[in-house]
Amino acid sequence: MLLAQRYRATLFLLVLLIELPLTGCLFRSRKVQPPLAAGPLKNATQRELITYINTQAASIQSVQATVDIDTSVGGAKKGKITDYQQIRGYVLVRKPSMLRMIGLTPIVRTTAFDMVSDGHDFKLSIPPKSRFVVGRNDIETHSVTQPLENLRPKHIYDALLIREIAPTEVAVMETETEIVIVDKKHRREQPEYVIDVIRQAGQGWVLSRKIVFNRTDLLPHRQTLYDDQGEIATDAMYEDYREQNGVSFPWQIEISRPKEEYDITLTMVKLEVNGSLGDDKFVLAQPPGAQVIHLDKAGADSAAGKQNRR
Repeated sequence: MLLAQRYRATLFLLVLLIELPLTGCLFRSRKVQPPLAAGPLKNATQRELITYINTQAASIQSVQATVDIDTSVGGAKKGKITDYQQIRGYVLVRKPSMLRMIGLTPIVRTTAFDMVSDGHDFKLSIPPKSRFVVGRNDIETHSVTQPLENLRPKHIYDALLIREIAPTEVAVMETETEIVIVDKKHRREQPEYVIDVIRQAGQGWVLSRKIVFNRTDLLPHRQTLYDDQGEIATDAMYEDYREQNGVSFPWQIEISRPKEEYDITLTMVKLEVNGSLGDDKFVLAQPPGAQVIHLDKAGADSAAGKQNRR
């Protein structure tokens, strides 16, 4: 008896739904328009994007900038994220591989750190801790207690200047759509072009980097660099492009290093592209009394510090 009652109730509901018009009070349908990118989209071919990358790379020979530096340190390894107070600083870049970056302490504007590289070796002075770190650019550290010592000029250099695609590399293009958060309730689909750069490593080929172009302006807004194991080494974001000396350059660059767990955002205050930078601008002397840390000498940290105290 109970089964028969359930059958009749179900049959009645089906008949009711069939007889009611679709515009009735039980339900109604409506169209959902997906949010689109802000502004009209521009089109480009793979060759045009690669030509833009190589032309821009060839056009920039030096950069001299006064910057505001925002730094965050930490993540899953450290168990917390620390945001440091914004400081003023200077960045000097000269091709093919010279870089110097200076950070000043808040208020008093004394040197918080001074870092210089010739492309192969680097020096990092940290006066507040009386430490002087030297080593090769390819030696990386993941110090939790001394996060500033994880900085490498090469990381900053590679993020600041998007280098050309070499003849020995292979570049392919793909199209993607990124979901951009506008506010708490709204998201926007942002169509993008992506240039994947592949290089040979050992006996095989690896993904070297991805360069992402926003299709509203066809400018690079992101560059992700990978190590030989396919893991993200550096993730750089570019915003607020401005023209100077015929070159379009971003006035805000965010550099993320996931392995070392630090983020640095450089906001340009003053910028000069292709100005003259002499060799003397890239000389960093060891401060008297500083503890010297030789990263390319195993176990030399403490010994070097004791021997080099003056």
